[in-house]
Amino acid sequence: MAVHTLDALGLKCPQPTLKITAMSVKLQPGDVLEVLADCPTFEKDVRAWCGRFRKVLLWIRQEGGAKRCRIQF
Repeated sequence: MAVHTLDALGLKCPQPTLKITAMSVKLQPGDVLEVLADCPTFEKDVRAWCGRFRKVLLWIRQEGGAKRCRIQF
């Protein structure tokens, strides 16, 4: 299992989830993607993305004005 990171700070909807989708083709089953984003709708968007693509949202938390999450592939 590898942990990859994606900095989506400054990107607005739908760019953070589009970046996640683009990066997902490089990930293997069991890999984890950690994403940092400050888009106001990021939490709702990433939850919907995980449901649509059947990925596991391990956690999401507030970090200052941004949110950080981990998605397992």
